[in-house]
Amino acid sequence: MKLCLFGASSDHLASAYFEAVNLLGKEMGRRQIGLVFGGGATGLMGAACRGAAEYGGEIIGIAPRFFQQDGILFQNCSQMIFTDTMRERKQRMEDLSDGFAVVPGGIGTLEEFFEIFTLRQLGRHHKPIALLNVNGYFDKLVELLKHTVSEGFMSDQVLQFFGIFEEPGQLIDYLIENSED
Repeated sequence: MKLCLFGASSDHLASAYFEAVNLLGKEMGRRQIGLVFGGGATGLMGAACRGAAEYGGEIIGIAPRFFQQDGILFQNCSQMIFTDTMRERKQRMEDLSDGFAVVPGGIGTLEEFFEIFTLRQLGRHHKPIALLNVNGYFDKLVELLKHTVSEGFMSDQVLQFFGIFEEPGQLIDYLIENSED
């Protein structure tokens, strides 16, 4: 099984975020679940990779060629795949993954979540999606989505297309239990 991780590339975050996502990576490595991610060495992406690497986990980085600069990419990937564009990068990440773990992040992470969430809603895939809600990071997002439902902009059924968890182990259990394999 391979899980795609969407998350922050910033190193300027509270330590609780790094600790939780590093634990997620460790749990993936311990369970021999492959990590597919955007290739970054920093931020929460890097924290997950370092955790997975501690247990010899498979780490597949997928990055656009313009990211090939010193200090940008995680150097200890099992495999690094280069793409020409960000769109191609996301497609490759989706294709190689059996599910999606979304950890706190900025506009790029949110864009990745909304794209994969939208594709699920449109029936373009049936892979599970889970949010790691460190420090209540996604509380306001879930509140917004519920408001979107209450205002009639989307069905409440789509809220069942993702799970939200505070513990990395529970998140992984959910993704395993809900994968198609």
